[in-house]
Amino acid sequence: MAVRLMVVDDHRLLAEALASALKLRGHRVLASAAPAAGAADLVIARAPEVCLLGTAAPAEPGAFDPVVKIKRERPQVAVVVLGPVPSPRGIAAAFAAGASGYVRHDERIEGVERALVKARAGEAAVAPQLLQEAFAELLHPAAQPDDEAQRLLSVLTPREVEVLVRVADGEDTRVIASGMRIAPSTARTHVQRVLMKLGVGSRLEAAALAARTGLLDRAGGHRTP
Repeated sequence: MAVRLMVVDDHRLLAEALASALKLRGHRVLASAAPAAGAADLVIARAPEVCLLGTAAPAEPGAFDPVVKIKRERPQVAVVVLGPVPSPRGIAAAFAAGASGYVRHDERIEGVERALVKARAGEAAVAPQLLQEAFAELLHPAAQPDDEAQRLLSVLTPREVEVLVRVADGEDTRVIASGMRIAPSTARTHVQRVLMKLGVGSRLEAAALAARTGLLDRAGGHRTP
């Protein structure tokens, strides 16, 4: 069955080539465009079933901000990230932002198509090899214990660090929202993302992990004035 989709990539020529290839395979491509400040807004306005979102630097801060914005405004849109071979934690960051899948730039068009169909069906669209590599690193992390706090800081945005500090201080969602001047629903989303990125199931576990690794000491000063 044809997928109604949009293609957004750092390289316009690649976006147009992917769009053309998918059209030839019977899919309905609403638009193809290079990422820019308004890329997420374009996806939100057109509301495709799936957005194929390319990124050249998945490790860069804010790389998946468009995913967050799309999912916040159009939660029904499935986002599949197209990027270079990521670190396992890069995959985790993409999913933490709300992506439904991750496909390598060098994947064949058949593989891209399979990912789009799986994402539309509500399934996780990740190549088994990437999942195996992710599990291998998570089970046998390369980081040394002394580097754990810095590693954790590297996967959190500055705003998420502030949320973690406030959680560790015992603030509830209402107080966090008031202190950061954001809506309670936004504060709740930030807390959920922090828990997911840290790999813990509760605020208490997050606070304990932050204290044990020394993350709170390194995160000093992360407060909205």
